[in-house]
Amino acid sequence: MIKQLLIASGLALTAMSASAAGIEGLYNTGEGFAAGQVDTHYSFASISGTATGTDGYGVVTSGIGHPFPNWQANSEASSWLAPTANAGQSYDGVSNGVYKWTLTFDLTGFDTESAFFSGKWWADDTGYIQLNGVTISSGAGYRSATSFAASAGFVAGINTLDFYVTNLARSTGNPTGIRVEFGESFAEELIVEQPPVIPTPSVPVPEPETYAMLLAGLAVMGAIARRRIG
Repeated sequence: MIKQLLIASGLALTAMSASAAGIEGLYNTGEGFAAGQVDTHYSFASISGTATGTDGYGVVTSGIGHPFPNWQANSEASSWLAPTANAGQSYDGVSNGVYKWTLTFDLTGFDTESAFFSGKWWADDTGYIQLNGVTISSGAGYRSATSFAASAGFVAGINTLDFYVTNLARSTGNPTGIRVEFGESFAEELIVEQPPVIPTPSVPVPEPETYAMLLAGLAVMGAIARRRIG
């Protein structure tokens, strides 16, 4: 009975528990990179437009020269990304360009129902954000920040944040770029508590004196049996 209770208690401890943690992988644009370097956290793709990116990514801007000060200034927390090292390069002179900047993060081992993040972003000229294909923010500009947040729509495993930027057609002086800065984020980390190890009862090994007594008893029983037969 006691052993059954111990096993039941151990199974109960196997249930999932959780602890709060920030979401890893939510990088600000330019975070960890110097001006002029390729930011490999954010991939770049041209949906329709003349900008092609730099090896599939964007480049961290220095914050000096065109398109600054039209673009809101970089900060210690985040920097603008442009398709190439020349942040002031002009694109989309005839028709609008549409570009996708993508950031992924992993929620494996986290409770997706508890996940949350917030932040702000800028885009030249405008745009919207999708989390796993669902729009969570729209209407960004380049002179002031637009807020965004998500508390639903997360999936276990890899999550995808797509920042779609539309660069309105203009014959000259028409750069494009993006800047993202996260605020709060958290998710409950799932922890599997293993059941305690229940020791297996050991079978006692008879002492030598016990063996001697057993043999003596068998000898006496054998002698009695022989006398009865004789």
